[in-house]
Amino acid sequence: MPEPVIEVRDLRTYFRTPGGIARAVDGVSFSINEGETFSLVGESGCGKSVTALSVIQLVPVPAGFIAGGEVLLRGRDIVHLSELEKRRIRGNKISMIFQEPMTSLNPVFTIGNQIIETIRLHQKKSTREAKTIAIEMLRRVGLPEPESMYYEYPHRLSGGQRQRVMIAIALACRPDLLIADEPTTALDVTIQKQILSLIRDLKREMRTAVLLITHNLALVYRNAERVGVMYAGKIVEMAPTRILFRNPMHPYTVKLMHSIPGMDKRGKPLDTIKGTVPPATMFPEGCRFSGRCPVEMEGCSRAEPPLIEYERDHLVACHLYDRGFMDRPVSRPITTGGESAPMRWTPSVKEEILLEVKGLRCYYPIRKGLFKRIVGYVKAVDGVDLTIKKGSILALVGESGCGKTTTGKAILRLIEPKGGRIVFKGRDITSLSEGELKPYRACMQIIFQDPYSSLNPRMMVGEIIEEGLKTLRPEMDRKERQEKVLSVMERVGLSGDMLKRYPHEFSGGQRQRIGIARALAVDPEFIVCDEAVSALDVSVQAQILNLLKSIQKDSGISFLFITHDLSVVEYIADEVCVMYKGKIVERGGVEKIFSSPEDEYTRTLLEAVPRID
Repeated sequence: MPEPVIEVRDLRTYFRTPGGIARAVDGVSFSINEGETFSLVGESGCGKSVTALSVIQLVPVPAGFIAGGEVLLRGRDIVHLSELEKRRIRGNKISMIFQEPMTSLNPVFTIGNQIIETIRLHQKKSTREAKTIAIEMLRRVGLPEPESMYYEYPHRLSGGQRQRVMIAIALACRPDLLIADEPTTALDVTIQKQILSLIRDLKREMRTAVLLITHNLALVYRNAERVGVMYAGKIVEMAPTRILFRNPMHPYTVKLMHSIPGMDKRGKPLDTIKGTVPPATMFPEGCRFSGRCPVEMEGCSRAEPPLIEYERDHLVACHLYDRGFMDRPVSRPITTGGESAPMRWTPSVKEEILLEVKGLRCYYPIRKGLFKRIVGYVKAVDGVDLTIKKGSILALVGESGCGKTTTGKAILRLIEPKGGRIVFKGRDITSLSEGELKPYRACMQIIFQDPYSSLNPRMMVGEIIEEGLKTLRPEMDRKERQEKVLSVMERVGLSGDMLKRYPHEFSGGQRQRIGIARALAVDPEFIVCDEAVSALDVSVQAQILNLLKSIQKDSGISFLFITHDLSVVEYIADEVCVMYKGKIVERGGVEKIFSSPEDEYTRTLLEAVPRID
């Protein structure tokens, strides 16, 4: 048996909060061997990232503290080391790739300076030696012209390039353990594939152990040897990857896997998990999944299930597999999980055209010199044609920087197009003044990717949703507006007692529902969804996709769905347009595009999508 690189034993990481002690990680155990990838999966708030921060000893103090357990690096417990000794380990023996590289890289230092800082600190190299190693690392992570890249600043790099720089920094000292915390969440499928392939290759070469944290189950299936499913601070199931996906045993794991969208689930609501993860200050006394579980039994909420090895290497913490619990006289289901939904839906897509875009162009000037003269243009959108029918969902897909978001904003006239025509309900709105455009604002709305940054943190939910009504529906009085707000909140699954709460008091999925409610309040006929589900957990994503499909069915609203997640496109879209360098390179029905793509770029995109067999 190989000796584990890292071994976590009964780890407990707590936080002092005004509401009491938050047990973010509450008795977690796992190990990772050389050259192995172990993945932690679960919803937001389950404790995945806190587990990673505990392993690398970066728990924020004084609020956070490790209340118990051990973290053994090559057999040595690092929890009780001095801060000086911990600094010698971080970045050297244990490195971490964070979710958002732009906030992790220092904007005032060059890429080269940030890499050699780690090398000089831990390996005692001279500046010249460190520079040689840094350039070699930039070459090995696949960055073009590494000698020039060494002198670049982070803001001049794309998201995928910044993530490669983070990997170069993390692996510069050849660490024993690499922690990758959602390393590909905001990246395109092609860049995502490159980054994960790079981590696999370097792991194989350096024999580095990898702790992969993600909510993308397809990535786990393709990249991890073993998986731990976390829920409410505990691991509820752990097994080799192929075994877990072939035979998920815990009801929570089963629900997560049933939430994954895809072609096989078109026309049917996705399976969802009712409720949310309980706050870490209010975990139930017994099974923490009780109240959300579809097979909850009498006593589940009072007795905590042990993590038992039900079959070889397959551990599960559920009373269903606890013989002593199941042999009791009273062991019967008391609830059903999931959200009630019709068995099938068929949206009423009409042949009537709602929106027609012809030759849309959006150019940005390139200015140089002392007098900032225009020397050229960036052609963000260069002659795009789109047609959206009433009651349909058109997906616009492509890599970052291809012009998807610019297209969506230009259609809504949030940015002014350089040329082309935008015809909405038979009226050319391209050249309308702001006053003439105002009646159309209520008909055309947008849902943004990050609901938190698009919601005013100083306004209560009721005020946020009512704001559009005040501006775009001036004929409504206060009482009518309040009734409309309550109605639309109920429609998106929010209760009336949330009216006087602020955005920071809600989960990511709830904030996205608020954004949807704001868009729906003015009774639009067309909505642009700009990466509206890309940053959400798979279970929350399923809820939002179900909501959007039901809105399409019930109201006949048309959507332009901008995304880089092709599994979501397979499930939700009626038609697809593939965009590359400001142009549409292929369009057609979902089945046709996914089964027999004609353009080489479309085939490249589809080949990069991770799949679960």
